[in-house]
Amino acid sequence: MNITPRLSPVAGCTLLLVALVAGATACGGPDGHPLSAQPYDAADEISSNIPGGDEKADPDKPLEVTATGDDGRITDVTAVDEAGHHVAGELAADGLRWHSTAPLAAGSRYSVKVSVEDDDGAPGTRTLSFETAPAKKFLKVTFGPQAGTYGVGEPITAVLSAPVRNKASRAVVERSLKVRSTPSVSGSWYWVDDKTLHYRPQEYWPARASIVATSSLGGVKVTDKLYGAPTKALKITTGDRIEAITDAATHSMTVKRNGEVINTIPVTTGRPGFDTRNGVKVVLSKEYSVRMRGETIGISANSDDGYDLQVYYATRVTWSGEYVHAAPWSTGSQGYENVSHGCTGMSTSQAEWFYNTVRTGDIVKVVNSAGPTMTPFDNGIGDWNLSWANWQKGSALQNNATPDRSDTIQAARLRPEV
Repeated sequence: MNITPRLSPVAGCTLLLVALVAGATACGGPDGHPLSAQPYDAADEISSNIPGGDEKADPDKPLEVTATGDDGRITDVTAVDEAGHHVAGELAADGLRWHSTAPLAAGSRYSVKVSVEDDDGAPGTRTLSFETAPAKKFLKVTFGPQAGTYGVGEPITAVLSAPVRNKASRAVVERSLKVRSTPSVSGSWYWVDDKTLHYRPQEYWPARASIVATSSLGGVKVTDKLYGAPTKALKITTGDRIEAITDAATHSMTVKRNGEVINTIPVTTGRPGFDTRNGVKVVLSKEYSVRMRGETIGISANSDDGYDLQVYYATRVTWSGEYVHAAPWSTGSQGYENVSHGCTGMSTSQAEWFYNTVRTGDIVKVVNSAGPTMTPFDNGIGDWNLSWANWQKGSALQNNATPDRSDTIQAARLRPEV
């Protein structure tokens, strides 16, 4: 009897599997497209200027990757440092060369993934790694004020360890300094001088805001051979929005909390020749007791303008000596006339209340005085006396970074202020 042999099911499946694998190999991948194949090692098809062995790369020189084979090209290069920062670069149209267009950070480790493809479109990859040489000279940034809670007028400051004069270098520094607040507001840095920057929003900070200042300048090239150093972040918070508005013409101070009037105080301000400065000032400190003498600012003790007083509940608003303080000797004039040497005087009980109500960074504004306007930076915190448009001109990232201080043309007066 003739029996027709049957193929074993196992053998049949094996033959089918072999056929499928052979087909996949011939076509480049399960879907038949070369790009679906497993990328091959492109070590023999690229070269770079990354030094070999333990030698470190010069951060002043751009990173370069070149296709060396005759039948392939570079399709992508991704360079990332250990902090996750990507290096910007440019790939030539023919795919034969890629180079970085942003400076490398000094003293950093980089990972570089290079993607290529051959003439058939098959993909290849190669990952390179290297370290950059450490910087020889560092630029350190110190944020201010100290961590804590402040009034809504307190600016963020950044003090540099070395001067930065070139506009392009200032732009590098400024891009690396970030200030974020919750609730969110937009703001800008202002270069007070070659080593000092102030940051403020267009209006005062929101009440009860959380503000964080950070720097990504570490390892970044600022000037020739000068690189940024790591910087500790700063976090501050704001309290209620406290504003004290003194009207020198009506001899009264109106104090507001979050827009609502909480006190109206009879005061006296600077008499003619010693007129109190107009404009916005910010509380610098609070001193329970201060000895104020005319001699310390050039007034003879024998002069009619001379004085030597122990003053209490003194809230300082300028470095030259303008305070809001208790003035029991002038209670008969408070609310009626201006008789001080420039300070804002009030009764002892009202001065105690004011002293206990305000904090560093709160707003003290004077209007309708015959005196000059508070200057922005040389006698305390007068930042808010610059218009927003003018403030933005103090940024190195603006097209016209030439501030016009015509809105605060008066210089600080170093006069007795009691």
